[in-house]
Amino acid sequence: MLLLRETVGEQRWLAISIGVPEANALVAAHEHVEHARPDSIELIGHVVEALGRQVQRVQVIALDEGVFLADLILDGSVRVSARPSDAVAVGIRASVPIEVHETVFDAASVEVNFAADSDSGGLGPTALGPSQDQEIATFRERLENITPEDFDDNPPE
Repeated sequence: MLLLRETVGEQRWLAISIGVPEANALVAAHEHVEHARPDSIELIGHVVEALGRQVQRVQVIALDEGVFLADLILDGSVRVSARPSDAVAVGIRASVPIEVHETVFDAASVEVNFAADSDSGGLGPTALGPSQDQEIATFRERLENITPEDFDDNPPE
């Protein structure tokens, strides 16, 4: 999940569902990872630079039938349509502003609550209610006892 937050005003959140490869690209961009061979996001940056352009900002511009749309804004007001995850990763690598149109926030903002917990650095499940804590403990116990046979195609009898 890619979460974008307004930095002024109501500080609303926008949640965009992304896949694991896209999340990995965002983490690599955020951590300034340089690959031996450029990944797709690095390649986009190199191509833009080789063409004598610069990324100036990223805009999440619309929500169309449940699909978020974004643009890379290059110098000279050149707009390049992109998936939001790719655009944000390119924007992070280029250290440019990431903007979300007001209409997108109006249509799709979500409320995000973080639970405070001194043991987990300020975020964590121990601030949840007793029934939620028990549910998490039960889930963890099941994970610890799981075996490959639990994934067989034959249902248990």
